[in-house]
Amino acid sequence: MKEILAVTRKELEEYTGSLMALIFIGAFLAATLFAFFWVDTFFARGIADVRPLFRRMPVLMIFLVAALTMRQWSEEERSGTLETLLTLPVSFAQLVMGKFLAVLALVAVALALTLFLPLTVSLLGNLDWGPVLGGYLASILLAAAYAGIGLFMSSRTDNQIVALISTVLVCGAFYLVGSSGVTDFVGQNVGEILRAIGAGSRFESIERGVVDLRDLLYYLTLTGLFLALNVLSLQAKGWSEGERTWPKRVGVTLTVSLIALNLMFVNVWAYPLHGLRLDMTEEGTYSLSPTTKSILGDLEEPLLIRGYFSAKTHPLLAPLVPTVRDTLREYQIASGGQIELEIIDPAENPEKEAEANDVYGIQPTPLQAADRYETSIVNAYFDILIQYGDQSQVLNFQDLIEVESRRDGTTDVRLRNLEYDLTSAIRKAVYGFQSMEAVLASLEAPAELTLYVTPDTLPEHLTDAPETVEEVVNEIMGQSGGEFTYQRVNPDASGSELTRDELYEQYGLQPIRASLFSEETYYFYLVLKVGDEARVVDVGEEISEASVRTALESAFKRFSPGFLQEVGLWTPPQDSTEEDMLGQAQQSLSSWNTVREVLNQEYRVRDVDLGEGKVPGNVDVLVLVAPQQMTDRDRFAVDQYLMRGGSVIVAANDYTLTPDQMSGGLALRPIEDGIGDLLAEYGITVEPSLVMDPQNEPFPVVVGQEGQSQAQQIQAIDYPFFVDIRADGMATESALVSNLPAVTLNWASPVMMDETENAERDVTVFLRSSPDSWIQEPSGEGGPPNIQPNFEMYPQYGFPRGEETDSYPLAVAVQGAFESAFKDEPSPFEVESSEEEGEETSRPETIPPTVEFSPQASRLVVIGSTEFLNDVVFDLSYRLSGDRYLNNLRLLQNAVAWSTEDTDLLEIRARGASARVLRPLGEGEQSFWEAANYVAALLSLVVLGSAMSHRRRNEKPMELIPPQSGGMSREEVQA
Repeated sequence: MKEILAVTRKELEEYTGSLMALIFIGAFLAATLFAFFWVDTFFARGIADVRPLFRRMPVLMIFLVAALTMRQWSEEERSGTLETLLTLPVSFAQLVMGKFLAVLALVAVALALTLFLPLTVSLLGNLDWGPVLGGYLASILLAAAYAGIGLFMSSRTDNQIVALISTVLVCGAFYLVGSSGVTDFVGQNVGEILRAIGAGSRFESIERGVVDLRDLLYYLTLTGLFLALNVLSLQAKGWSEGERTWPKRVGVTLTVSLIALNLMFVNVWAYPLHGLRLDMTEEGTYSLSPTTKSILGDLEEPLLIRGYFSAKTHPLLAPLVPTVRDTLREYQIASGGQIELEIIDPAENPEKEAEANDVYGIQPTPLQAADRYETSIVNAYFDILIQYGDQSQVLNFQDLIEVESRRDGTTDVRLRNLEYDLTSAIRKAVYGFQSMEAVLASLEAPAELTLYVTPDTLPEHLTDAPETVEEVVNEIMGQSGGEFTYQRVNPDASGSELTRDELYEQYGLQPIRASLFSEETYYFYLVLKVGDEARVVDVGEEISEASVRTALESAFKRFSPGFLQEVGLWTPPQDSTEEDMLGQAQQSLSSWNTVREVLNQEYRVRDVDLGEGKVPGNVDVLVLVAPQQMTDRDRFAVDQYLMRGGSVIVAANDYTLTPDQMSGGLALRPIEDGIGDLLAEYGITVEPSLVMDPQNEPFPVVVGQEGQSQAQQIQAIDYPFFVDIRADGMATESALVSNLPAVTLNWASPVMMDETENAERDVTVFLRSSPDSWIQEPSGEGGPPNIQPNFEMYPQYGFPRGEETDSYPLAVAVQGAFESAFKDEPSPFEVESSEEEGEETSRPETIPPTVEFSPQASRLVVIGSTEFLNDVVFDLSYRLSGDRYLNNLRLLQNAVAWSTEDTDLLEIRARGASARVLRPLGEGEQSFWEAANYVAALLSLVVLGSAMSHRRRNEKPMELIPPQSGGMSREEVQA
């Protein structure tokens, strides 16, 4: 080792003795900074990561290493010092390693001078240092491989330029062989082999923060191979062509060949070992979570996962297949053998393809594919089937990937959140298959069902209803193993466990009127109690075994965390249209398809119609998006659902988006017949004003000449109505904002709480605007606030800034006992019956009862924005901020999980799934930080150059020893 370090020191002294190393490092830093700030537009991305730093590192490193290695051996040979060097008492391997370490030391110095970039990002946002460390490790390993190639090429010539060009060509070949420019023209199988050989494709895995044993072996073996060839090249320079040296030549050549073959064999052997890796990301983004392992460990029957991947597919999808396959194998290992995994190419298995098409509805997708000779459209598969019992889920490529358009015109296709997509689909299939026996076994306490019924006053159509209930109950009790009991109670009987008054006090249950025109009343209520929590079970108006069984199964699953929940979704009709200034109909700007798709990933989602005055009994949580044009029946349905222990999520204020007939842009119009009055009865008021915040998400504006698409560009402007809420505005201890880096509420209103009404409830304000925000009041005569900016009058924000600033509550969550808004008022059914009294009507004769109090388990979430879940708003956000809009969807998912007490997937959903965003920066602050990095890099070069110059000035020349008579002894010469 002493000899190796001596050679390394000698080489470093030669580098520092001239400006060559300084020039190379300076050029590398200039290229890196230019790519980071200008090519990849770091500040425009708004994401707190250093991906732009490492994205072009495989290419930049080629030229840096080639420049550093081009003179290592060629200059020695050209100047005639190679013979002297090879005759020193140092082995060839030690000489090669010494020069190799010298090159790596200079590369490490160049990389160290880029540390100002991740430090800057960490100051401006929540940077995950795992991928940063992975990126630097990958850069060092890549540089080591390139250095081995460069040293070998330099040993084959005495011309530095030839060594430089040959190194660039060979390193470039290793980079290109795994790039999409080459793999696009071959099939998936061949392309996968090429990506395994490519130096750049291996770089991407470590860069994201995952250190895989296979990638480490690849770089180490590639480095070792070319260093061994370097040793062979040096030894060959001293060989003669005679027969006496032939055995030595053959022996050395065979030794190097065996080393090369063994190194290649190690890579082939390690290729299937996909589980030996270290996930360095902060949240373990690329490792299976405890939730996933728990779900897989609880599988009672075999689970089939079948991946349909076409060999000939889109070139941007092909590189994702190995990652998907490796992840699926990790699922198989974690399941302890309960997962049956199949990866097939449907083109090679027509029977499986026919089954996929006919049984599971999996169809090929027309995609553009290319080979060596042509570009064509092919029907390709990129689908995953998950089957458990009689339940199945299908994930296609639209469910698995996300696409991002870069500013350079290229497209980045990557997996969205593979573990979340897979685990939620598995969970949906598994829990959809669960039997009642499994549901009952999962209860935390024994269940007790009580039927409160007055048999003497039951209407004729309900005479047999108690026996129907008991038939279903007896069947369930037989599966419960003693964990479920049932009783029938008549509140009117003497000695009854609960009287009518006590039922009202405990559960808010009132007698039911037998008909519209009768004063006779009766009781027919099912109350399910588990532990200290009780819920009223709604079995519907038509009592049958099927309706009772469905209602009870749904009620039991509400008490069983982890079982598949059902979400009732209410949105305004999407077929509504607006009229422009000429009276012509135009499509509404409001749609919520993305919300429905996202909720479907974890839950059963059904559109609910509240017009019947009730929410279906099997709905576990009711989501109201932009409620408007609601009747009294609709509001009564919401109220009674909450009173029966349900959970309600409301995204609402007084306005909705509409086209601006004057400017052609966007405007707000007042909502009619919303839900504000109902919320006010619960002590929650959504104000008519809008919050404006200097901490906001930009608004995209198209600038350029109309009709000339090439001249038009998307420009970002500060838009205070898009309130950007960061961690300091969140109740970070609440599961509602679990691991969310940011949320944007668009055109949001303050949500105020009546402290007296909510004194005994658990209230959490989980979203707030920044302390510098202000209020925009409605325009004259109750019209909506103006949302069109005027930068001529107000250059900073386009709107006047309010004098009073404060942090306003924008979203609240309330849990506790609520009092019905219809407690002292007649229900809509009673109002309608009185209006139609004496008239012939087709309405049902039974008036639904009014439950006046809710249990403590009732939950209500109110978010003061109608449009933050709107597809149009998502599109606006995507134009500038990429997938940042997904945070809004994850907020809704968190709210549903909190409302149903089903938080299993919160951890997976938030792990690496959303971008870590930069804090809001003005243009001046952006320029400051960019200039600071330029100055830091320049000062670093100045310090490095000064240190090199100081060393040269202080270097002492070698002292010459005068010749002695009789010459020097042998020992002195050796010394």
